[in-house]
Amino acid sequence: MGLSVRLVRGLAISCIVLAGILVGAGCVTVASSGVAVAQTVNSIAVEGNRRVEADTIRSYFKAGPGGQLGPLEVDEALKTLYATGLFSDVRINRSGGRLVVSVVENPVINRVAFEGNKKAKDDQLTVEVQSKPRGTLSRPTVQADVQRIIEIYHRSGRFDVSVEPKIIELPNNRVDLVFEIKEGDKTGVKDIRFIGTHAFSDGRLKDVIKTSISNWLSFLQTTDIYDPDRVEADRDLLRRFYLKHGYADVRVVSAVGEYDPAKKGFIVTFTIDEGGQYRVGTLEVISNVHAIDPTSLRGRLKLGAGSVYNADLVEKSVEAMTIEAAKRGYAFANVRPRGDRDFQTKTINLTFVVEEGTRAYIERINIRGNIRTRDYVIRREFDLGEGDAYNRALIDRAERRLKNLNYFKSVKITNEPGSAPDRVVVNVEVEEMATGEFSIAGGYSTADGFIAEASVADRNLMGRGQYAKASVTYGQRTRGFDLSFVEPYLLGYRMAGGIDLFARENLASNYVSYNTKTIGANFRLGFALTEELALQPRYSIYRQEITLPDQYNNCILSPYALINGGPGVSPTNEAIRQSGAPPGPPLNDGGNCYADGEASLAVRKELANGPVLVSLVGYSLSYNTLDNNKSPTSGLYAEIKQDFAGVGGDVNFVRTTFETRNYYEVFSDIIAVFKLQGGHLGGWGSKDLRMLDHFQMGPNLVRGFSPAGIGPRDLTPGTTNDALGGSMFWGASVEAQTPLYFLPKEIGIKVAAFADAGSLWSYKGPTTFPATGETFTVADTNAIRSSVGVGLIWDSPLGPLRFDLAYPVTKESYDRTQIFRFSGGTKF
Repeated sequence: MGLSVRLVRGLAISCIVLAGILVGAGCVTVASSGVAVAQTVNSIAVEGNRRVEADTIRSYFKAGPGGQLGPLEVDEALKTLYATGLFSDVRINRSGGRLVVSVVENPVINRVAFEGNKKAKDDQLTVEVQSKPRGTLSRPTVQADVQRIIEIYHRSGRFDVSVEPKIIELPNNRVDLVFEIKEGDKTGVKDIRFIGTHAFSDGRLKDVIKTSISNWLSFLQTTDIYDPDRVEADRDLLRRFYLKHGYADVRVVSAVGEYDPAKKGFIVTFTIDEGGQYRVGTLEVISNVHAIDPTSLRGRLKLGAGSVYNADLVEKSVEAMTIEAAKRGYAFANVRPRGDRDFQTKTINLTFVVEEGTRAYIERINIRGNIRTRDYVIRREFDLGEGDAYNRALIDRAERRLKNLNYFKSVKITNEPGSAPDRVVVNVEVEEMATGEFSIAGGYSTADGFIAEASVADRNLMGRGQYAKASVTYGQRTRGFDLSFVEPYLLGYRMAGGIDLFARENLASNYVSYNTKTIGANFRLGFALTEELALQPRYSIYRQEITLPDQYNNCILSPYALINGGPGVSPTNEAIRQSGAPPGPPLNDGGNCYADGEASLAVRKELANGPVLVSLVGYSLSYNTLDNNKSPTSGLYAEIKQDFAGVGGDVNFVRTTFETRNYYEVFSDIIAVFKLQGGHLGGWGSKDLRMLDHFQMGPNLVRGFSPAGIGPRDLTPGTTNDALGGSMFWGASVEAQTPLYFLPKEIGIKVAAFADAGSLWSYKGPTTFPATGETFTVADTNAIRSSVGVGLIWDSPLGPLRFDLAYPVTKESYDRTQIFRFSGGTKF
């Protein structure tokens, strides 16, 4: 906005240029002989106004010295009237000793409409634009609305969008405002480049960032759409990644997205100055707080001398020592890490200094941006509250917890001064994201055949932070339903409580001769003992029943068919009475009912026992240092489980299992996985172990074997030679995984080579019927089974898929093999 003033023939002429257009066609002209004649506010006449009161217009004229209006005061009023946005034209003239203000009011907006928009809904655009129905039409506001609509489309990756506002005039100075939108196609990321990198491959760094490259599966994802905010966030992810791996001098110099017309997409380039990799030199804890012994805090350190420098572990060490000091009554203690670099040896000598921090208290915690999520869901992630001592380490910990909830797109915590010098106001800004999920999944595996699942879930149910899921499964050999509910803060404590209701039916297949039906419930608790250690107690109760297809039970051998001589010979009533078996249907008198196979005697005994109620208590203790739970490249996961059955119910046993997985990056993009597992099962009291209580192992222990293909087996001639299971097992596996270099990394396909070994043995179930003395032949040995093979792993947007081709190296003659195995599921 410009203002020009000049004197022509004794007349003072004031004109205003607004937005490059001369709009002061009517200029203030006041007769004067060298000096303009002054006017007063009361002498102003107003013309042309319909909605705006004359007094309102006069109020924009501010009198100068002596209550008079000079040329400068009039010019200022004219600019102010235009700035209100209420008028399309303003003219000020002198007539008969008075100032006459002639105005043309801006029209009133009747409605705001959008045309051509398909990807952005009307409701979304209406919220964003400032032009509103029944408001005044302002051309600067309309232009700002155009830019805001374009920005919305840019956020969704559509950079070819164009928006043209149309004004349709109506009677009574009203208009319709229509934004005509040409959305254009999505503008994806065609390539991601890294400049200055040597320590990590481009593929490894692409795993770190959120932005991905467009490919033939782009319709299932949004991270391949260029988003400047996401690219900026990727800079921080890369910086933290390098700091975690010892590169303390790293600088992400720039992150630039440039549109390539030839590729019709963006090329994103990250320029990185890596620096050298550092290791930890000496570690020292110094306490300037007299009552805190520094040696007592050394146990809270998360890293050791000689290890690769890790900024994340330094941060966690600070947190752990701060919390320990607070527990001892020093709420204002401040732990400050200091690193002294030795550029020659590439080491960092770390010193953690404990000081008495500034005495400040939290006056208030403000929560902003949460529309659906309740305030208390956010506040409970803080280990401190209003009135507590302010502690930066605990604030940072709360921010990390809020981000890990996966309820919010962004979380930002800032501070501002409170009402007194020792008061701090904490502001928590969050942006919510959708937490509800509905999926229809389908898949095929060599064990379960074709299978489909429909589920609905919400990880932030009604904004209360609760998790709920309902799913229904139906397939060739598996069907059932699951209902789950988890309260993450049971009774107000940082302890999760969950309940599962389930029903499952597994049908007979090539691997087992019987059907099983299970219906029951799980009740579980879960809480973190430390950042890495978690405990989950549980109680389970379920009813289990097996049934047999007719062809596997037509000899009526449950359990008295062989009492008096075998098939085709009717047992006497006395023999039936002594066996304890209920009277059954007539026997197959053909004498050759074994021709189509018959279930194992152990299976038929389970059938004769009828439905069984299992009631058990147990726990899981897990230790997790993985860098990424979904696709780990380093770290250790270890878990031990124990279950004690016999708290009521019909069976008694104690079952213990353990599993460890260690991930190590041997070379860039080559991950080694070492896995160990084992288990033991034992009965107690006077009740025998059932066949169904035993461990059943196959490819879950050694790949290359079919489900239930390893371990003790009934070899009685004429039967289906069912697997009986074992009470002890061990397994070991080593695997190397790497991406396929000739395929884009974003597709998520890896190739694996592996070697497995393990054994299952010691069947402890019944082998005879006491009433008849009937026995069956059990093959049971602790011989080692082993295999080698290759696999293809696809972490696809449709779900995880795995193809394994394994060749058994050592096995027993009665084991059952399965060279090829496919498992996984898809969502569509």
